[in-house]
Amino acid sequence: MMLFIALFFAIGSSSAFAQAFETVSPGEAGFSSERLERLSELLNSYSEQQRISGGVALVLRDGKAVFFESFGKRDVEADDDMPKDAIFRIASQTKAIVSVGVMMLQEEGRLLINDPVSKYLPEFAKTKVAVRNDDGGYDVVDSKRQITIRDLLMHTAGIGYGWGVAADQWKEAGIQGWYFADRDEPIRETVRRIAALPMDAHPGEHFVYGYATDILGALLEEISGMKLDVFLSQKILQPLKMHDTHFYLPKEKIDRLATVYSSTPERGIVRAADPGGSVGQGHYVNGPRMSFSGGAGFLSTATDYGRFLQMLLNGGELDGVRILSPKSVELMTINHLHDIKFRNGEGMGLGFDVLIDVGSRGTPGSLGDYGWGGAYHSTYWVSPKDRIVVVFFTQLLPATGSDIHGKLRTMIYQAMME
Repeated sequence: MMLFIALFFAIGSSSAFAQAFETVSPGEAGFSSERLERLSELLNSYSEQQRISGGVALVLRDGKAVFFESFGKRDVEADDDMPKDAIFRIASQTKAIVSVGVMMLQEEGRLLINDPVSKYLPEFAKTKVAVRNDDGGYDVVDSKRQITIRDLLMHTAGIGYGWGVAADQWKEAGIQGWYFADRDEPIRETVRRIAALPMDAHPGEHFVYGYATDILGALLEEISGMKLDVFLSQKILQPLKMHDTHFYLPKEKIDRLATVYSSTPERGIVRAADPGGSVGQGHYVNGPRMSFSGGAGFLSTATDYGRFLQMLLNGGELDGVRILSPKSVELMTINHLHDIKFRNGEGMGLGFDVLIDVGSRGTPGSLGDYGWGGAYHSTYWVSPKDRIVVVFFTQLLPATGSDIHGKLRTMIYQAMME
């Protein structure tokens, strides 16, 4: 049954429900109740067909919940239903929160985003780039210019995830892939080692997705004098009452952590491997709890992340607490790439993709929409024009062949009547 009808979210003692959004009927918010039922049916069908284990979907309009529903299983093998306050590994959705932290320091006069990174992290004063040569190998050359903080925010620093031209050197250094929870090395030390490795492209020439936001996390530590978890907690999480957002899970919340599943060609989904490899269920409970990955480290709930996004949609403020100025939010959510190739119809802001041509992208939305996603197949977007926030959390890695994101977007917009 649609939870927007009664939205029992106010029931129970769950900390997530304590700060849940006020609900409105779909009609009051310009949505069709009957058409939103299609979204509910779709989500439940994907779980029943074992195309996805389960998840939580939240749609806000004008800061009020139009749709807030959990579906499927938190743990399929245990036959444990997915609660609305389930905690998910959100991976790269961490990037937006760290990017906001950087903009907060700019507002405090402690940095400028056009500053060279080396002003705060000296090891980036002279970086190298690996360039393929005619012999099938590569040469290592000096970067044409220094990397700026803005390069890191918009992923034009030329720094990948260690799988580029000089992958052999990155592998030898033990720095490949986005996963950090199993590391017993502080992020500041990892970033020092990253700076010495050959990058994938010269700064400012290409969009290259990788460790940029992890470097921003180290930069926040260096400038603030605080560990990244403490900085983000004091500056963003506590003020926004995001009480269920953590780098590593408190022991008392283990039974709310959603299980990770993997898609397979033949058998639907299977439970991902337990810790011991690299990602799997991860080291978020029993790991070393030492590496705070600004690029992919957070766990969160749909409600918590919805509060963060609603703050941005409100121009940097939520419930009387101001995190950023409206102008800083505006700067973060416009296209900065310009002549650099990215995705069809989309540009890149400072921590978000930005919709700049609806027709070129070819999916529903409005100019100025911004968002991103995470490796565990979570996604979100914010639409200033349509005044909506969408959060979709699930745990599917890899999500090979999944079309749930496209269906989610379509089902939401086909239900929007005004």
